[in-house]
Amino acid sequence: MNKEIYITDYNCVTPLGFDVESNWNALLEGKSGVALHKVIENHEAFFVSKIDSEKLKEQFNKHFDNQNFTRLEKMFLLSLKPLVERHSISDDTAFILSTTKGNISLLKNETTLPEGIYLSKLAQKLADFFGFKTKPIVVSNACVSGVMAISVAKNMIQAEKYKDAFVVAGDEISEFVISGFNSFQAIGSEPCKPYDKNRNGINLGEATASVYITSVLNQNEKFKFKVLGDSAINDANHISGPSRTGDGLFASVQNAMKEAKVSSDRIDFISAHGTATLYNDEMEAIAFNRMDLQNVPLNSMKGYYGHCLGASGLLESIISMESALKNTLIPSKNFEEMGVSQDLNIIKENQSAEIKYILKTASGFGGCNVAIVLEKA
Repeated sequence: MNKEIYITDYNCVTPLGFDVESNWNALLEGKSGVALHKVIENHEAFFVSKIDSEKLKEQFNKHFDNQNFTRLEKMFLLSLKPLVERHSISDDTAFILSTTKGNISLLKNETTLPEGIYLSKLAQKLADFFGFKTKPIVVSNACVSGVMAISVAKNMIQAEKYKDAFVVAGDEISEFVISGFNSFQAIGSEPCKPYDKNRNGINLGEATASVYITSVLNQNEKFKFKVLGDSAINDANHISGPSRTGDGLFASVQNAMKEAKVSSDRIDFISAHGTATLYNDEMEAIAFNRMDLQNVPLNSMKGYYGHCLGASGLLESIISMESALKNTLIPSKNFEEMGVSQDLNIIKENQSAEIKYILKTASGFGGCNVAIVLEKA
């Protein structure tokens, strides 16, 4: 029998705040980080969710003396620091970094590759700063990276490779990423509207998020969530478009729920991917209906945070766990009229609910799909 795996601590740094409490309060008030920002010179402004660089600098200087870090690295350090202070690092502790682009901004105006551009070097720099003793693990699988990092930690601890793990996920707004998504014509011309009839594309965002995962509980834990099941499936449909029948996501959800031994009628809440692109939202609706989950309350956090790439899945997992602790469902921001072909139970306003079982999903470029089932223990 596999040992039980728990998430017992978490933190996040986003445009809505530099800790979980400030983020939760902002969400309760319906605040969004999405606004018009000039990201590319000689180009119009885009709707993105961007951390105020001055506030970030001020917050970093409160906690750290060393300034030899990039903007993204500072975001990572701020997210991780409270967890490292509350939990000890041993010879059996894993350090897992989730990111899609890392320090991609370092490439601007460079003719040679700076060392910091390599994800392995970024991970090692963060690990060395906090004194991790094991070799860092990097999860970089497009937009499913944040959720997949939880899955990797769970499976490695169950395989007794590690006793516990610190998982940190993050990406920042950059000219490179904006240009890439713009070339796909995937960026919305207004604040994004996941699942809405009038949605017209994504807003990009930036954030860092961290969780502590362990198989060994102590009596001081304020809360704990079991990671009951996980699965990752690639539908091999297209480099940037999901399977139109939702095959990959359907199989991921099916496998995760089977491992968790949780049936569709027991899932209390779905934290979905919900990018507000035409094909992603439609594919998700099909997959959830195939799993008979169409009546389960569901939201997307993209209207608040934008799409934070490698951070999105971990950040949204944290917010979903906070929802369970607070017994409160947060609405899917900007949703007004159903814009997918099959029914979904989109959350439209703050509401009280008893949340025990959470389904978290993500889908991304290259046909990757991932699902995890969490239980409030």
